[in-house]
Amino acid sequence: MNSSSSSNSTQAFLPFCSPSIDDADIAAVVETLRSGWITTGPRCGELEQAICDRTGAQSAVAVSSATAAMHLVLKAMGIGPGDEVITPSMTWVSTPNMIHLMGATPVFVDVDRDTLLVSAESVEAAVTDRTKAIIPVHYAGVPCDLESLRAVANKHDIPLIEDAAHAIGTRYRSTEIGQSGHAIFSLHPIKNITTGEGGILVSDDASLADEVRRLRFHGLAAEAWDRNQQGRSPQVEVQSPGFKYNLPDMNASLGISQLKRLDDFIDRRKVIANRYLEELADVPGIEPLAFPDWDHRHAWHLFIIRVDEAEAGIDRERFMANLKERGIGTGIHFRATHTHRWYRENGFQAPGGLEHSTWNSERICSIPFFPSMSDSDVDRVIGGIRDVCAAETMTKGSST
Repeated sequence: MNSSSSSNSTQAFLPFCSPSIDDADIAAVVETLRSGWITTGPRCGELEQAICDRTGAQSAVAVSSATAAMHLVLKAMGIGPGDEVITPSMTWVSTPNMIHLMGATPVFVDVDRDTLLVSAESVEAAVTDRTKAIIPVHYAGVPCDLESLRAVANKHDIPLIEDAAHAIGTRYRSTEIGQSGHAIFSLHPIKNITTGEGGILVSDDASLADEVRRLRFHGLAAEAWDRNQQGRSPQVEVQSPGFKYNLPDMNASLGISQLKRLDDFIDRRKVIANRYLEELADVPGIEPLAFPDWDHRHAWHLFIIRVDEAEAGIDRERFMANLKERGIGTGIHFRATHTHRWYRENGFQAPGGLEHSTWNSERICSIPFFPSMSDSDVDRVIGGIRDVCAAETMTKGSST
């Protein structure tokens, strides 16, 4: 065991991500717990309004997860058997899963090799007369080129649903993501702000938002808070069969508190990211994602590197295992959907191929990245990566 490994063995494990919870967050949740109303009610409405105030969106609907929001939007848009939905394979499987479970077909498009963003050209090439939606992904906190994507969507009269799970606080040019069109944010514990579990749809289509709001709670015309506290009749009818995807107030209260610190979180993430970019620039085979040309504000949700074995002398799996031995956690965001067994066996490929998605799927690695990381934590990650790559180079050199 080398001296670095020995010293790290006494340190606590450093996860790749951890939610940043402070006393104000805890107090907000405790206040809700003591209020006597913990399921969907006034706090959920406050969170929705706070998101609208932040993004400039006309409507917001909070639900139990971003996956739930995606399901409800597809349902509200009437997408079903015989329809196609264009989306990148480089995404979390929840989106293709929801498309398939609605009876439609996910049509995968490739991404840029170094930004992991879809282009308008790749989307345009995949459009058919069966295309009923386009779902681009704002990856790791960076926005897609919305102007060109919206031009394609408008040309073919196809709705654009922005997968903004990574992008709360992101700006495209001077505009906050979510200000116009339809976007879905995730409020999962690893995201820039969290409600514990949760997601939120923002939209400038009031009728779509209303339908999603009905569908999130059994398809009823009014939810429990409206019926029990706002003087409405307890007798309400199902307007259309719905689901149980409502976000409880005890979750929403955490989100309201966290949203107040979103910019502070992003600022700290940027400081950490700049350290990584500077300190890892000379490590062979360790390639961070690149930035697109258009003006944007990066929300720095994830810090992703690609481990290129040909240059680093180590493959991604061994790299991650060696960091784990040093008490440093990592993640993969994401394995391309078309490489998963079910999608492979059922023939979900792209006519033009998915070369860049496949290449990245085999190499991407998320390293520790969250606002409450100390400077010494950042130093530890940088030192660990350098040690792992140097040790592998020495081993290979001594064996030749």
